[in-house]
Amino acid sequence: MSYKALALQLTCQTVNTYQTRNEAEVIMLHSIERIERQIAASIGLIGRDTLLIVVPEFFLTGPPVDETVDQWREKAALEIDGRIYEALSTMVQRQQIYFSGNAYEQDPFFPELYFQTNFIIGPNGDMLLRYRRLNAMYTPTPHDVWELYLDAYGYDSLFPVAKTNIGNLACIASEDILYPEVARCLSMRGAEVLLHSTSDIGTPQLMSRNIAKQARAFENMAYVVSANSAGVVGNALPSNTTDGHSKIIDPKGIVLAEAAYGESIVANADIDLAALREFRQRPAIGNQLARQRLELYADSYAKYSVYPPNTLLSQPAERPQFLRTQQEVIKKLYS
Repeated sequence: MSYKALALQLTCQTVNTYQTRNEAEVIMLHSIERIERQIAASIGLIGRDTLLIVVPEFFLTGPPVDETVDQWREKAALEIDGRIYEALSTMVQRQQIYFSGNAYEQDPFFPELYFQTNFIIGPNGDMLLRYRRLNAMYTPTPHDVWELYLDAYGYDSLFPVAKTNIGNLACIASEDILYPEVARCLSMRGAEVLLHSTSDIGTPQLMSRNIAKQARAFENMAYVVSANSAGVVGNALPSNTTDGHSKIIDPKGIVLAEAAYGESIVANADIDLAALREFRQRPAIGNQLARQRLELYADSYAKYSVYPPNTLLSQPAERPQFLRTQQEVIKKLYS
């Protein structure tokens, strides 16, 4: 099977200047209406075989800037069964696509926190998976409440893979692309297409995340569909700080399509599942998955801990706490 995927490079409208949840949700709903028009026009131009669309990180809200965790959760973190997800589901059903995005999300098991969540919605409007960002500087992650999170959801929830008729789809959030273990754990569970919602620095230089995208594709013999923002507007930060270079990378690490700057549909390309599966089943020096010797590394991972788990079980989820934890880790590493 072959189909087209699109990393849709969008301008992200922020909600930072709004005070109430209702005001913020009105902005989000307007963004969804705008995005649906762009999706429909994109499919009309690229072709009806455009079945997979990925949009940037925090495409509905922008990131928190001065807000506390409590303030951002109450204003901008989506309710799992709320009207924003319902509106997204309706949009996806109308457009008959697989749709992947990234949002801040409330969780009933952790009412004092929020998580940054990548999701995939199928053509019937159903939520196919939720992936919580695992590495973050100032955002709560499952690792920060490790014991309780595993009790609530189990270990396999950290690395979900959706088996669909357009391949085995998995998500990677933002800077999680820099940690090869994340993509490897997904590929070990069968992932064939890695959907990467991100907000990368707008520069022509070869930055670390762009290097990582190609490395993760090659290492795991998987497609990477990486959607970056076309600027983030409506808060105090310069709007084009994160802009450009959405791309699609094939399982050999070759960039098939890449956008420049601004809103764009240039990052679209064919996903050839049959060729991917044949490639993975071929005995060859380039078959990275079949040549993994995982036992070589298991003992080292088991013996060493760097960033500690459970840091938010007894401490507040605020920027000073995240910063203190990292300072303590650095001190331990280099003392």
